[in-house]
Amino acid sequence: MSASIVFHGLAAVAYGILALSLWLPINKHQRPPRINRTFRVGLLAALIIHGTGLLSAIILPQGLHLGWALALSAGVWLGMIVFWFESLFRRLDSLLLILLPTAALVSLITTLFPDGFIVHHANNDWLRVHLLIALVAYGLAGVAAMHAILITVLDRQLHRPVQAMGQQNTWYRALDSMPPLMIQETLLFRLIRFAFIALSFTVLSGMAVSLQLTNQLVPLDHKTLFTILSWLTFGALLIGRRVRGWRGRAALRWTLAGFCFLLLAYTGSRFVLDVILQRGPFG
Repeated sequence: MSASIVFHGLAAVAYGILALSLWLPINKHQRPPRINRTFRVGLLAALIIHGTGLLSAIILPQGLHLGWALALSAGVWLGMIVFWFESLFRRLDSLLLILLPTAALVSLITTLFPDGFIVHHANNDWLRVHLLIALVAYGLAGVAAMHAILITVLDRQLHRPVQAMGQQNTWYRALDSMPPLMIQETLLFRLIRFAFIALSFTVLSGMAVSLQLTNQLVPLDHKTLFTILSWLTFGALLIGRRVRGWRGRAALRWTLAGFCFLLLAYTGSRFVLDVILQRGPFG
């Protein structure tokens, strides 16, 4: 676990330095610098460090090690990976003003709460596949939720009076540098579609694991319930988008509801057990 703490600490520092390089010019009433090759290399290095920390924490000789902070860290890391590839095709530099501080904070939290539990039957191939797909779904849904919150803030700012240059604070200038709402909404629904696909495979692989290990197709526990509720919520949102053209605040509320269900399916329960009650999985 010490190696994971070191790598997560280094990732927090790297993300923090990159975030400061974007926020400081805005604080000095300047435009944020455009992402150049040097910045991209630095971001890729931070992602590699972060990924190494996750790998050393989750894959242990005695089995798979998981915890609420590690799940949160994996979700944010996967979300950053999605952004990395998406940014190769779209100019989304300003979104890093939100993503980088979030990644730094989550990496720091993981160094403070490294404890978790060992997953039983970790040598089961189906279980490994299921956990991997579930982490991907969690990461995509998490980034979609963060993106929905950002769009909500941007939408509210559009309805406020325009401030003169000398009166604009740092936060106002940061939001003003964000891509247009139409581009943001397009990216949001792309993330939601990917998250829904990953959730679909999560549900199916979870059924296969449950059938193999417990002879139950659908286990009656809170994880299954909230995961299915999240899957239904994202599915209904995509259908509503296609059939009725849902967008704007209605779409944002459905996105946040879907992520909250997914959060309750794993991270919420593990946070209560590991931090508030300070219990293991069988405590």
